Amino acid sequence: MKVLVTGASGFVGARLVAELLRRGHQVVAPMRNPRPWTGVETVPIGDLTTETDWSAALAGCDAVVHSAARAHVLDDPAADPLVVFRRVNRDGTLRLAEQAKEAGIAHFLFISTIKVNGETTPPARPFRAEDRPDPQDAYGLAKAEAEVGLRALAGGMILTVVRPPLVHGPKVKGNLAVLIKAIDKGLPLPLRLVNNRRSMVGVDNLADAVSFLLEKRQPGTFLIRDDGDLSTPDLIRTLAGAMHKSSRLLPVPPALLTLGARLLGRRSMAERVLGSLVVDDSPLRALGWVPPLSLQAGLTRMVQDDR
Repeated sequence: MKVLVTGASGFVGARLVAELLRRGHQVVAPMRNPRPWTGVETVPIGDLTTETDWSAALAGCDAVVHSAARAHVLDDPAADPLVVFRRVNRDGTLRLAEQAKEAGIAHFLFISTIKVNGETTPPARPFRAEDRPDPQDAYGLAKAEAEVGLRALAGGMILTVVRPPLVHGPKVKGNLAVLIKAIDKGLPLPLRLVNNRRSMVGVDNLADAVSFLLEKRQPGTFLIRDDGDLSTPDLIRTLAGAMHKSSRLLPVPPALLTLGARLLGRRSMAERVLGSLVVDDSPLRALGWVPPLSLQAGLTRMVQDDR
């Protein structure tokens, strides 16, 4: 199978390219500045917009995995983040899908986000793929709108949507990278009393699942996670153990942390640290997919590879 992978040089895309090559597939990687890449056909492409011409990149491909996106950031510098997210993550995605359909691409797989479902779950009620979307920020809303548009235009093209939660792995960025640095420096963290559950997925497991769904030509929307969930304190203990560091957890009431975060304008960050987000991945497991790497092994690999 010949697969076009957008965002191929990114955190998720690079692992996906490696996994597809390992499985014997051909990979086409559109890039702003193409460079030699063993085993990969690189082609020049501009930014992800409604004007992008994908015809050269799509030629001869059987499937598309769309992992490129404008990333979510906590302090977005854009004057109106929703306008920018819609232009790239919704309109740019639909432009690619329209051209893929015209080119006769058989399968389009869209890497979306769990933010389409929302930000937090009650401990006993995980997010499910069939839940009514409830995005809480511009990034999640644009991804949700992209999903709606893809379903409307897919026609006979197989459409698969994967909504990952927090993705971890070597060279991870964002809040997880900040947490790892804090543990490495031995900073005290006031999170011992937090009683939540968080689903995560290792980047290698995500790449494996995407490849699995491509090979099965499986349509549908799928949530994904590793083989277990962790509380925030247990995540810190796991990371600290892998780093041979002490987890300096202080017993501060979560209600006090929530109040402080709101006063500082960091409510969304508090939700990620203090709240629960658990996903139901049973439809994916029912197809026979099993994550090749345990949550413990994935977190350990992440911190040890980055040290």
